This record gives sequence, C-alpha cells and structure tokens, in this order.
Amino acid sequence: MSVRIDASPSTVFRYFVDPDRMCAWMGIDATAEARPGGGYRVDVTGRDVALGEYVEVVPDERVVWTWGFEGSDVMPPGSTTVEVTLRPDGDATVVRLRHRGLPTEQRVERHTAGWTHYLARLEVAAAGGEPGRDPWVAVR
Repeated sequence: MSVRIDASPSTVFRYFVDPDRMCAWMGIDATAEARPGGGYRVDVTGRDVALGEYVEVVPDERVVWTWGFEGSDVMPPGSTTVEVTLRPDGDATVVRLRHRGLPTEQRVERHTAGWTHYLARLEVAAAGGEPGRDPWVAVR
C-alpha cells in the first residue's frame, strides 16, 4: 500500500525511527534502536505490543524491520517483515509499505485494515498536523 505525504523524505523517515515521532501516529509508548540489528518495541494500543528488529535503515529512503506481537503464538515477535520505501514527489513523499510473511488470509485482511488506519494517521502527523487520539487505543 502507499500514501503521499506533504512532507520531505527526511521528515517522514524520522516517523519510522524516532520513538517520540512513532507515538505521534502509532502507539502509546515506543523504544527504537534504528540500526541494522537494533531492536524496537511499540505498545500499539495498550493491549498489542509489537516487537522486532531493524534489518535495513537507509536514511530518508528505506526502512525494513521484523514485526510480531509479544505473547502471540500466531505471529510472534520478529516473524514477519515490514518494508517501507520513501520516494520524493515534488515537495511531498510517497510512502510505500509492504508487510510480508503474514500467517493467514485473515491476518492479511486484519493487517491491511491496520496499516490503512495507521498510514492515514502518519499522513497527518508527518505533514505537521495532529491526528488526534487513536480510537484503537485501550481506555485506561
């Protein structure tokens, strides 16, 4: 899937590697070591915690990381791969996201809905807007 964001590739890139910026569009808490072999942890909703490690980090161009969920037997940490490429498009950036290795068709559908939701929030946040409270976050 892809989305065009009214921001430069260098701005958008930071939303995939900086924990504070990550939480602006996806997650309520995050840690990240944005280098090949570096780990990350994102508490996405207060119920779902994504874990993995960065595989490839090319500033302003590409980020690849493994993905899975803490405590999951269906999709454990690091069991799938997310690849994001950033392409300049005038003053904007086209973000292309691929999520590979999903275990079942149901998971593909669920993750398509998830990435659609979160890429829309990224589009707002990276362009300097406020996406608002994520309705998927568990009420605490």
